[in-house]
Amino acid sequence: MLGAFRSAFATPDLRKKILFTLGIVAVYRLGATLPSPGVSYPNVQACIAEVEQGENQSVYALINLFSGGALLQLSIFALGIMPYITASIIVQLLTVVIPRFDQLKKEGQSGQTKLTQYTRYLTIGLAILQSTGIVALADRGGMFGNCDKPIIPDSTVYTLAVIVIVMTAGTAVIMWLGELITERGIGNGMSLLIFTSIAARIPTEGGAILTNQGVMVFVGICVFGLAIIASVVFVEQGQRRIPVQYAKRMVGRRMYGGTSTYLPLKVNQAGVIPVIFGSSLLYLPDLISRLSGNADSAFNRFVQTYVSDGASWVHIALYFLLIVFFTYFYVGITFNPEERAEEMKKYGGFIPGIRPGRPTAEYLQFVLSRITLPGSLYLGVIAVLPNFFLGITSAGNNQNFPFGGTAVLIMVGVGLDTVKQIESQLMQRNYEGFLR
Repeated sequence: MLGAFRSAFATPDLRKKILFTLGIVAVYRLGATLPSPGVSYPNVQACIAEVEQGENQSVYALINLFSGGALLQLSIFALGIMPYITASIIVQLLTVVIPRFDQLKKEGQSGQTKLTQYTRYLTIGLAILQSTGIVALADRGGMFGNCDKPIIPDSTVYTLAVIVIVMTAGTAVIMWLGELITERGIGNGMSLLIFTSIAARIPTEGGAILTNQGVMVFVGICVFGLAIIASVVFVEQGQRRIPVQYAKRMVGRRMYGGTSTYLPLKVNQAGVIPVIFGSSLLYLPDLISRLSGNADSAFNRFVQTYVSDGASWVHIALYFLLIVFFTYFYVGITFNPEERAEEMKKYGGFIPGIRPGRPTAEYLQFVLSRITLPGSLYLGVIAVLPNFFLGITSAGNNQNFPFGGTAVLIMVGVGLDTVKQIESQLMQRNYEGFLR
């Protein structure tokens, strides 16, 4: 592996890409620590300290995770990459509902450019909505629970509007930084920024566990975390390879086909999207109860006792079932067996023992439904793992288990994808890569 790193930095163009990516990541982390204008930084830090000693702010956990802790600090990059992720998911789902989007998807590069433009516009709109809601909650004092320190001392309309504009502009800058990494750096820019945000929180959470629980618990969690990462890597690489045979055909004077290949169906075909869907839907009751302001109502008491409490069995069961449901839902939308069967039939491909056309589509649907079940169970188990360790890692503080759920899924996926891209760059230059 050290030889692969040496080979990567010895190649001028590859070294330039890696250093450019690291520079963009440093700029992103710098922006995540700069407070927005009009926000009292000392009061924010004091309220964060009170939150860590008190109630669990699970309603903000997902956005705060993707922003690397920038949300609760109300920095200029407070929203992180979450508006872009939401916009991308919405546009991807709309390709199934809106025929125009489906047509653009089939047009190739030009259509994809148009869909990317729509995604950017929708990202800005979602950023305005999310920043407005966050600023309103911070101004009302509902963002940090019972903290009575003023987060925004001058809560005039002008100041609040400036904070919303700055946070929205921060989201646009993050989009630009991610696209720069994709074009001139290594790996997928948006994914690397998410990876950086999540990785930035691990030392803080690990240090808190070491301070509060001691060396033995910290070492045990690190060993268990490595086992989780190894198992996630194993499952993420797992796939069902369906053999596909292409018949020989003449095009002009040349013969094409006659080759054997395979159609890979991953065990985790849906990626981390079901976890994001399940988390977002599970946070809605908590958000509604906080906005209502009536803490003594039966609905709010039920939500705070069972739904918002991460250690509650009701919360864990609902989270698990939502992930399983959204896994089947998302796989059913993104993978169309009938389209794959028609494409194979068009180019003379067939699965040995299965007739082309409808029988091939039925066979692909059967295999996909069988392989989606273990994939959904795997996602559910990995996602709820932090909830089982809240009692061990918290000890009265709001510390999360750092090796589980959305964090480890994203980090492993992005890490594998980035390593593969560097590997391909090295193989093009006849260097031995990381994966041996």
